Amino acid sequence: MTDRKSSMNSRSDLDQEWVLYDYYRSSAAFRVRIVLNYKNLKAMSSHVSLIDNGGEQFSEAYTNINPQQLIPSLQMGDFQLTQSLAIIEYLEERYPTPAILPGTANERAIIRAFSYSISCDIHPLNNLRVQKYLVNELQCSNEQKEQWVREWIHRGFIALETQLNSQASSVSSDYCFSTFSLADVCLIPQIYNAKRFEVDMSAFPKLENIYRQCSQLDFVNNASPEVVEKSLSNP
Repeated sequence: MTDRKSSMNSRSDLDQEWVLYDYYRSSAAFRVRIVLNYKNLKAMSSHVSLIDNGGEQFSEAYTNINPQQLIPSLQMGDFQLTQSLAIIEYLEERYPTPAILPGTANERAIIRAFSYSISCDIHPLNNLRVQKYLVNELQCSNEQKEQWVREWIHRGFIALETQLNSQASSVSSDYCFSTFSLADVCLIPQIYNAKRFEVDMSAFPKLENIYRQCSQLDFVNNASPEVVEKSLSNP
């Protein structure tokens, strides 16, 4: 694990002892980085490679922090928090503005449902440990593995696109709903992954447009895997 200064902006009321255990290409960590940037918060980033040294998430040092051996984790002193959405909702409660869960109770529930459909239903089926199991234990070819990933992303995106179409009166063209929210935080990394695996996005024009618009936002772009990877070589 390599400590480096994060490029995230700072806010004076955030304790400088926060540490985000991060991997540049992790979708879950990407979500947390977006929220930290959006809320203008700063954390020291400790890079945990999911590839190098057989996977640094399996080390004893990191397992003591996160027994699930997953990324990300957030730590300050003895306080440790895992699971990206738990981290994000903690930050939302502690630093409520700008909000990533805006609106009424009903509106926030709808945002959560959309977000959870990505983080709980789509993403877990195509993360790295599942891909490795398909290849190493079930003897799937690389082509079969990639077909698996594309299939479950495609099925999930059908539902998301349908939901956005059914709620056209309450959504904007730039975001999943009326303003930037947790839904966009979850969608952006998932579409990034979809593009890595060459998922055909032609059937999902609303999702594609949201991704294109949000990717131009500085707080999103600065959290992107490319920017974070570059910072690793230029600490």
